[in-house]
Amino acid sequence: MTSLAVAHPGSLIQSVDWVAIAPPLIAAVAALAVLVTDLFLPERHKRRLGHLAAAGLALALLALLPLTGGSPRATFCLRNVAGATDSAGCSYVADHFALVFQLLALGGALIAALLSMHTVEDQKLPRGEYWFLLLSSATGAALLPASRDLATMVIALEVASLPAFALVALRRDGRGAEAAFKFFVSSVTATAVMLLGIGFVYAASGSLHLGAVAQGLEHAPGQLKTLAEAGAVLTLVGFAFKVAAVPFHFWVPDTYTGAPLPVAGYLSVVGKAAGLSGLALATTVAFRPYAHTWGLVLAVLAAVTMTVGNVGALRQRFDTRYSAVRLLAWSSVGQAGYLLVPLAAAGYAPTGADPLGATAAYALIYGVVNLGAFGVVAAVGRRAGTSVDDFRGLFARNRWTALALAFFLLCLAGLPPGVIGLFGKVVVFRAAVDAGLGWLAVVMAVNVVVALYYYLLWTARLFAPADPASVADTAERRLPVSLTATLGLTASAAVVLSVAPQLVLQVAGGSLF
Repeated sequence: MTSLAVAHPGSLIQSVDWVAIAPPLIAAVAALAVLVTDLFLPERHKRRLGHLAAAGLALALLALLPLTGGSPRATFCLRNVAGATDSAGCSYVADHFALVFQLLALGGALIAALLSMHTVEDQKLPRGEYWFLLLSSATGAALLPASRDLATMVIALEVASLPAFALVALRRDGRGAEAAFKFFVSSVTATAVMLLGIGFVYAASGSLHLGAVAQGLEHAPGQLKTLAEAGAVLTLVGFAFKVAAVPFHFWVPDTYTGAPLPVAGYLSVVGKAAGLSGLALATTVAFRPYAHTWGLVLAVLAAVTMTVGNVGALRQRFDTRYSAVRLLAWSSVGQAGYLLVPLAAAGYAPTGADPLGATAAYALIYGVVNLGAFGVVAAVGRRAGTSVDDFRGLFARNRWTALALAFFLLCLAGLPPGVIGLFGKVVVFRAAVDAGLGWLAVVMAVNVVVALYYYLLWTARLFAPADPASVADTAERRLPVSLTATLGLTASAAVVLSVAPQLVLQVAGGSLF
C-alpha cells in the first residue's frame, strides 16, 4: 500500500499575506458584490451600483497605503527544506514596481468609473454587467504588476482582457460588436503566440518563476539556446498587444471608436499599463540573460510604433464622424512608442532601475492627461458630436471645458504650460541617451515634432471663432456630477503635477525593484 505521508507536511501550508494582496482582492470582492447586489436591487435603485463600484476602487487604492514606505512584501512562496522563503520563488510580490503600476491601474479604473456613470445611463447599458466587467478587468490589471511567475502573469493578463471584450460589445449600435470581434480575435492570436513562447521558455529553463527562469536561461545547454531566445521573443507578443505596439496595434482605432467612450479611455490607460508592467517584468527579470536580444527588438519596436502612430494621426481627417476618438486612438499608439523607449534602454543599461523609473513616470503622466482628454470628448459629445470639427469654437460655448482640453493636449504634446508632459518626454529621452541609443533618441525627437502638428491643430480649433447660431443651438447644459468630477480631478492633477513635477518624476530617480 502506497503511503501518502510527506516528510515535511508544514511545507504544504501557505501563509497568505492578506495586506499584500489587498488591492486586487478588494477590487475582486467589489466585482462580486456588484454582481450579487444587481440580482436583488430594484431597477429604480440600480444606478447606485456605479457608486458601489467607485467606492470599491477607492478602497482598493487606499489599501496601497500600508504597503508604502517599507520593504517589499511577498506571498504564495515556495519553501525550501528548512522552511525559509525567498522572494525569488514567490508568485506575488508587492514591491515599489508593483505599487506604482497598481496605483496607475486602480486610479485609472476609478477615473473611468466616474466617467462611465453618465454613459451607462445615457446609452442604457446593462448596469450590473457593466460594473462587474469593469471591476473584474481592473482586478487583473492590478494583479499583473505584482505577479512573479509566468503562469500568474498569463492569468492576470487574461482576467484584464476577457471582461474588456464584453465591455466593448455592450454598445448596442452595431459598431460595438464589430469592434469587440476585432479586439477578441487579435487578442486570442497574441495570447496563443505568447503561450507557445512560455512553453519554449519552460522547456529551456525548467521553471515558471521569473527569477528562476533567468537563472535557468543563463545556464541552459547550448542546444537549447535558440529555443530559449525564440521563446523569449514570442512571450513578449502578448504584452506587446496590450501595449498596442506595432504590428499589434491594428485593433486600436476601430475598437476605441466602437466602444463606449469611458471604455476606450480605460483601454488606453489601464489596459496599456497592464501590458507595460508585464512587458517590463518579463524582460528585465525573467529574460535578463538575453538583454541583447530583447533590447534591440524593443528599440526597433519603439521607433516603429511611435512613427506609425503619429503618421496615422496625421492622416486622420477632422471632419469625419468619431475623428476625435480616432485621433486619440492613433495618439495612444504613438505614446506607446515613447513608453517602450526606457524598456529598450533597460536592455543596454547595467541595471534596469533608472529606465524602468522613466517608463513608470511617463505612464503616470500619460494616464492622467489621456483620461482627461477622453472626459472632455465625452462631455462635448453629449451636446455636439465626436468629430474634431465639433470642437470648433468650444471656448465660446464652454470656456472651462475648452481650457481643460487645451491643457491636456499640450501635456500630450510636451509643450508649456503642460510642463509635466515636457518633463516626462525629457526623462524618456534621457533614458535613451544614457543607454547609448542615440539613434532612437533622434527618432523620438522627430516624432515629438511631428505630433505637435495635430495636437496644436486641434487646440487651435478650440479657440477659433464660432458660428453664433451654433453657440445658440448648443446652449450650455449642466454636466452630470460624475463627469464634472472627472474633468475637475484630471485637470487638477495635471496642473498640480505641472507645478510640482517632482511628485511623479521622483519615480524615475530610484529603483523600482
